[in-house]
Amino acid sequence: MNTMKLGLKENWKQFTILVIVNAFVGGMIGMERTIIPKFAEIEFGIASKTAILSFITAFGITKAITNYFTGKLANRFGRKNLLLFGWILAIPIPFILIYAESWNWVIFANILLGISQGLTWSSTVVMKIDLVGEKDRGLAMGLNEFAGYFAVGLVAFLSGYIAQEYGVTPYPFYLGIGISIIGFLLTLLFVKDTRVFVHQENTTNKTEKLDNIFLETTFKNKTLSAVTQAGLVNNLNDGMIWGLLPIVLLSLNYDSQNIGVITAIYPAVWGFGQLITGKMSDIYSKKKMLFWGMLLQGIAILFIPFSTEMYQLATISALLGFGTALVYPTFLSAIAQATNPTQRAESIGTFRLWRDLGYAIGAIISGITADLFGVNYAIILIGIITIASSVIIKVRMPKDNL
Repeated sequence: MNTMKLGLKENWKQFTILVIVNAFVGGMIGMERTIIPKFAEIEFGIASKTAILSFITAFGITKAITNYFTGKLANRFGRKNLLLFGWILAIPIPFILIYAESWNWVIFANILLGISQGLTWSSTVVMKIDLVGEKDRGLAMGLNEFAGYFAVGLVAFLSGYIAQEYGVTPYPFYLGIGISIIGFLLTLLFVKDTRVFVHQENTTNKTEKLDNIFLETTFKNKTLSAVTQAGLVNNLNDGMIWGLLPIVLLSLNYDSQNIGVITAIYPAVWGFGQLITGKMSDIYSKKKMLFWGMLLQGIAILFIPFSTEMYQLATISALLGFGTALVYPTFLSAIAQATNPTQRAESIGTFRLWRDLGYAIGAIISGITADLFGVNYAIILIGIITIASSVIIKVRMPKDNL
């Protein structure tokens, strides 16, 4: 036990396996990213924005709640066991989508996807933070989120391409079958639990314990609550992009392949960007990175209703991806820095609860607004909310101790 050391270099083999596993986790979301709105219309005749976005609502709520319990249960049951259970739940999802006889089956598949993603993604986040210690936390989160979101973008593009060539079902969902089985086997055979590293770090860490982890992370602690609201708004706008951007592109007569390209640029830039921004958050002001990242997202979103050309929409997608890359690994490294190692998994779980509720809240707000006033008004509203979040970071979050 005494030979065990914290650090990215010291634990690079386990770390690399977890990065690969998280790429497969991201791929499960990418399978749906481009094609579900078209799938809803062609297979089930659903045109209402609120109804189409119901699958994101189901996904967001279940993932959010599962994040919280994954954080809470990680110390009790072990990170690897929760990760394995998440993969077991992922395997039936593509089959349910292939054989779905009604929209309710699609909702059910997304409830399963939400639980699976909460277990798998949260576990890989906590395990990487366990392994690396304080020095490379941002870099670790950048690599983790890069792998996940690059895979989202890649599989979103592939599923759009397959849908264009062979139809919206069943072929795009075959990707999901392969992804879930390989992810499960990689975890079973190669991943080791990381709980022991927490005890190691706790011997040297001086961060005070929080009285009530949930309340401090949500409301009371200025750093934690400022980061948490920004996380919620980040995924609120991501939920809107996921649901409404393909609808906007369909209305502009883009085909499935071009929709796949435009929707894939955003998570791909988000993914690649985090290779740089993750390490930046170890060196530069986390507060500034969060402020500028949220502001850039808000401004990019406001331009969507006024853009019709491919190059304009591709640029917006890239800017949105870069803004999100600035904040995403920074959220997690800021939370980890502000909490005691023994409470970290639960604080990250609480943050991720609120962050992923943003998917559901974004889908509901943008769906209802789009049905009542039109898609453009929904997009503008979400852009304004995102800019407001950057102002909260500026005002509420204390300066970094750099």
